[in-house]
Amino acid sequence: MPRKIAVLGASGHTGRFVVSELQRCGLVPILVGRDRDKLGALDPNLEAFCVSDFSDAAALDLAVADALAIVNCAGPFFDTAAPAIAASLRGRKHYLDVTAEQITALTTFHRYHDAAVEAGIAILPALAFYGGLADLMATSAEADLPDAERILVAIALDSWHPTDGTRRTGQRNVGRRYVLKKGRLDFLDDGAPHMMWHFPEPFGRQEMTHVPLSEVITMSRHLHVGEIVSLMNLTPLADLRDASTPPPAAVDLRGRSAQRFAIEVRAERDDQSRTVSLLGRDIYAISAELVALTAQWLSDGRIRRTGTLAAGMAVDAKEFLAALCDTSDGLVTGWSGF
Repeated sequence: MPRKIAVLGASGHTGRFVVSELQRCGLVPILVGRDRDKLGALDPNLEAFCVSDFSDAAALDLAVADALAIVNCAGPFFDTAAPAIAASLRGRKHYLDVTAEQITALTTFHRYHDAAVEAGIAILPALAFYGGLADLMATSAEADLPDAERILVAIALDSWHPTDGTRRTGQRNVGRRYVLKKGRLDFLDDGAPHMMWHFPEPFGRQEMTHVPLSEVITMSRHLHVGEIVSLMNLTPLADLRDASTPPPAAVDLRGRSAQRFAIEVRAERDDQSRTVSLLGRDIYAISAELVALTAQWLSDGRIRRTGTLAAGMAVDAKEFLAALCDTSDGLVTGWSGF
């Protein structure tokens, strides 16, 4: 029988992508959300559970009872990660989320690893464009250059049309950001300088600034590196700060946008370096691809480690990235380095 995956926040922008991609992978989503009408409009052939308050443990346990794993797309994760992970531990179900929130990812690693090992499950936070994708790319680069001194993550977007969930999270996510310095997490210095980065076309030369997100947390858990620098170009940040920027607009029948991205991860040691690059479109849709492929590998028994894991700890990074490119149905448009 096909394995079932519970999707929290199934009617949200990323949640809808995840539901669709799970079905493409041959898995059966269980729809879980706060709005009964929105859930009902998704797919009448799928089980749906309205859980108005995720702190209602009994309602949440009922909704995920038949699932192999829980995928949490219901941000802000400041509020939803803890009750969702508690449900995964009670039910001995794997847990995945798509948080870009550093503090939520850090808390997940610190608080739940031992309990996850005892329950025999994998907990995978930040399994998205921000977090998991850079972690996999850095793991691939570091495999070719062990004991790298520094890892640089450079992200360019041609635009950023934020979802309502991104807006709500941004309003809450105002604390100081973590970076890795001398092998330890530390706060990003105020007034971090800009720098230039040359991407493949169509981006070319871009002015960048420091924007560390959950990838710093995930990479710091397992890569033996002294420094992690995470950068983003200025165009998407201007879009994000502009309250009039509209949400993503679909340009195909699957709801994906025309937004383009480039992400390069470079490992450096002395005068040596290794770079892994990806070009593609729609950061929300590619996050769903990451989640669905991971859920498929969990279902197939290809992920056997337990505990709280970064993406690069759970899978062979090169193999997984190659599979992601092969199955992305046009979302990944170019890659190199693995």
